[in-house]
Amino acid sequence: MAALGKVYLAGHGGMVGGAILRQLAARGANVLTRSHAELDLTDQAAVRAFMQAEKPDVVILAAAKVGGIMANNTYPADFIYKNLMIECNVIHQAFAAGVKRLLQLGSSCIYPREAAQPMREDALLTGVLEPTNEPYAIAKIAGIKLCESYNRQHGTDFRSVMPTNLYGPGDNFHPQNSHVLPALIRRFHEAAQSGAESVTIWGSGKPRREFLHVDDMAEASLFVLDLPRQVYLANTLPMLSHINVGSGSDVSILELAQIVADVTGFRGRIDTDPSKPDGTLRKLMDVNRLAAMGWRAKIDLRTGIEDTYRWFLTKDPSDLRAS
Repeated sequence: MAALGKVYLAGHGGMVGGAILRQLAARGANVLTRSHAELDLTDQAAVRAFMQAEKPDVVILAAAKVGGIMANNTYPADFIYKNLMIECNVIHQAFAAGVKRLLQLGSSCIYPREAAQPMREDALLTGVLEPTNEPYAIAKIAGIKLCESYNRQHGTDFRSVMPTNLYGPGDNFHPQNSHVLPALIRRFHEAAQSGAESVTIWGSGKPRREFLHVDDMAEASLFVLDLPRQVYLANTLPMLSHINVGSGSDVSILELAQIVADVTGFRGRIDTDPSKPDGTLRKLMDVNRLAAMGWRAKIDLRTGIEDTYRWFLTKDPSDLRAS
């Protein structure tokens, strides 16, 4: 386990950042955090001043504007602008401040809509992106290329990890703007509490998705950050340096709904609505690159959903981004 020095964790208040913060705290790391109110990462001058004043040794970029299909479709300009600005400001100002190592977190949506399954790292930029989240995906691809470009030109050690669909404590359970798993947890919980006879899920239920518990993602992120540079370079390429992080298995949306229904105690009928869009039929990550370096996911889907639901039940509805 490498000594990290002073670590700036951008996005510590989010689900992934919070999980990374917990693991860094367990290691006794010296961690810098700033809330959005304290530091707006889209403000170049503010980020420059912060980096120059604090001079962190390591930066973990887990900050991003994120949301589900509806949010991406409704606010495409926000998603591309804010994510590009965050990445450009944090990565460039980290370099300017002499940061030794940087890890930026991306998303599996970087891959083409019709990418062969499971999706390998070399599928990047080989086809058309999924239209519903193209602006966000473009920004995340730019983040990878920023890191690679600074490495190539300036000899920095900036790395990228691309997680599959994440879930867990700290997730967004907003009824319209959340991702599929937290949305299902909330809907089935409310249906179970109200005694509803049925719950209808969007689409046919046939698309398959992969899910990774956020604690596994946090562990994988620090694993990649800790890798000796020669090991990282030996398993990547200068212009294909990102690493997939996933569970290596997937389930259909209907199967997922059935697990969530069971965990939440919903005993009614699950209906599908084929008039609603299915999106990409399958999104499974090829995780062989990371496995070859020695890391695999540990938390199975059922156990992870149970853990997430227990956390959900401890929260007041006003804390779950209900409005």
